[in-house]
Amino acid sequence: MKRVENSLSVRKMTIVGVLGGISIVLGMTPLGFIPIGPTRATIMHIPVIIGAITEGPLIGSLIGLIFGLFSIFQAITNPTPMSFVFLNPVVSVLPRVLIGIVTYYTYRFIKGLGENKALRVLNLLWIGIIGYLAYGIYINIVEFSSIWSLIINVVLIILSLIIGIYANKRLKNKAMDIIIPSIVGTLTNTVGVLFSMYMLYGRRLVSVLGQDINMVRNTIIGIGITNGIPETIIAIIIVTNIIGALKSRNK
Repeated sequence: MKRVENSLSVRKMTIVGVLGGISIVLGMTPLGFIPIGPTRATIMHIPVIIGAITEGPLIGSLIGLIFGLFSIFQAITNPTPMSFVFLNPVVSVLPRVLIGIVTYYTYRFIKGLGENKALRVLNLLWIGIIGYLAYGIYINIVEFSSIWSLIINVVLIILSLIIGIYANKRLKNKAMDIIIPSIVGTLTNTVGVLFSMYMLYGRRLVSVLGQDINMVRNTIIGIGITNGIPETIIAIIIVTNIIGALKSRNK
């Protein structure tokens, strides 16, 4: 009992409330959805990742619980053709709670890697991110539809370069402690939600989207790639900045 009380101190519960509140505000305003090409990348899961890395799996899970319950609330009060899937807690709550747990234990695992391995993986990661964004710019130029999509990709490349240089120069191997958990936490959200949708509502969901019901798997995988990669890139940029600033401040 005493251990539980220590885990849920006033300070920690305040952090849960603040980060959970930020996630709700992001969901209620356009701030939570950043347009990238034809899609919108959500950043509502980022407070969960930050809470898990800085305060542990319990706090991260509680923030994720708030995120998930808010998804149900949104589905009830502001319904869309796809809202029916988020009324099920397996889709809306479980993956968001798992973000905190998976992110934290990934963070603990990565901390055990040696500096050389961490920096090698880090540099490969940034090359992959920048390559993806460069390909996005190429597609936008060839199939030009909106100057805004092109600008967003260029800005993300610049930010990715800045964060990559900062991570190598200032955070060194500690950057990996932030970047990899950010990726895994984001994918836990994206894959968890889409997999549960596929298993529970695949055909109905694809029908609502106006797609061929025989292409359920391909459609959902396409949604995952289209949304998951931009969300991962944005999560890396934001979480690296915030956690890096917190680490510097605590020194």
